[in-house]
Amino acid sequence: MTLGLAILIVAFISLLLLEVPVAFVVGIATALAALALGNHGVAEAISSDMANAVDEFALLAIPFFILAGDLMGAGGLARRLINFASVIVGRLPGGLSMVNTLSCMLFGSISGSAAAAVSSIGNTLIPEMNKKGYDKDFNVAVTTSGSITGLLIPPSNVMIVFAVVAANISVSDLFLAGVFPGLLLGLALMGVCVIVSLKRGYGAAPDATFPKLWPSLVSALPSLMLVVIVIGGIFKGWFTATEASAIAVVWAFLLAVVFYREIPLKELGALIARSARTTGVVMLLIATSSAMSQLLTAERVPQMVSATMLALSENPILILLIINVVLLLVGTFMDITPAILIFTPIFLPVAIGLGMDPIHFGILMIANLSIGLCTPPVGTCLFVGCSVGKTRIAGVSREMIPFYIAMIVVLMVITFWPSLSLWLPNSIK
Repeated sequence: MTLGLAILIVAFISLLLLEVPVAFVVGIATALAALALGNHGVAEAISSDMANAVDEFALLAIPFFILAGDLMGAGGLARRLINFASVIVGRLPGGLSMVNTLSCMLFGSISGSAAAAVSSIGNTLIPEMNKKGYDKDFNVAVTTSGSITGLLIPPSNVMIVFAVVAANISVSDLFLAGVFPGLLLGLALMGVCVIVSLKRGYGAAPDATFPKLWPSLVSALPSLMLVVIVIGGIFKGWFTATEASAIAVVWAFLLAVVFYREIPLKELGALIARSARTTGVVMLLIATSSAMSQLLTAERVPQMVSATMLALSENPILILLIINVVLLLVGTFMDITPAILIFTPIFLPVAIGLGMDPIHFGILMIANLSIGLCTPPVGTCLFVGCSVGKTRIAGVSREMIPFYIAMIVVLMVITFWPSLSLWLPNSIK
């Protein structure tokens, strides 16, 4: 290991432990490592790498999808989706927990944000579940675990990030590849809800609190059409993922401002400003993480890791298991966006060396790192869920154990059943 890499690792871990924002952790660690490697034009080099990183046409989809998600979140979407989900699964054992998970799937797939799903769905359903006698920590665990399904069910901003850093990978193909894995994850989590509810005696949701199927479907259908428009348009080849993001904004605006009339025009400016701030945070993460990736590539870290792992064993199953374990550990202390940007160039060559399709690896990586959003010490969705549910991480973490098991099982299915991810994108080629 060179001095520069040692400084990079020490600085990175030290700054994380000091709770410095991740974007600054990555940028500062990269700058210190570059200086140690003798790059005296470090400011110019890093700023150039950062500027080049965000100068990608595909990244235009991120601010559009963020804005569409914010419009939907403020436009009364969560309430309508909950009403619809309650009719579909509310009569099953643990009805409210099932409604919670399905609502998170629907909302997450439209907003593309796991944290937004926890906040929007949790603020409505966690208090309701508390009133009906469900365990407080269990309610937060249900919401937290269900929220990550939206990162696999398109549209998903992290898929766009992976496509950009991996290069020569279609965002549209990634979107299509995530549909079945996302649905499988959602079904697995609902299965856990049923098992726990049967064991604890949580009954079906009270019929009197839920509307009938037809009115709830009519109310939720315009919102659900956003997913149909995005996926259907990409599937049919009518537009690219970036173009779909712009269409999503138009559709979300029409619903929230014109059709539902939940957002007054005078509040639109503040909502757009909030979306812009979120976009700024994401883009800064992309920029600094890409600069670190460039440094690692210049130091031939991907080649060294690839050669080392392929030399460990000729068994692809063992190597994929090792990659999954490393990514699971990474996800526990790093947010999903910088993790994808930093570790994709390291592990993608290994996956390709095993004969793995890059799109399949992208879904595997996103599914893996999504689990980290639900785990301490840095799990964003876990912290948001505990804040919404007014409970402690220790208690929620215990309730999360069966959900963790379900997530790992689905991750193994995604890893060793490539057709689950590749059938849909391959079927349109």
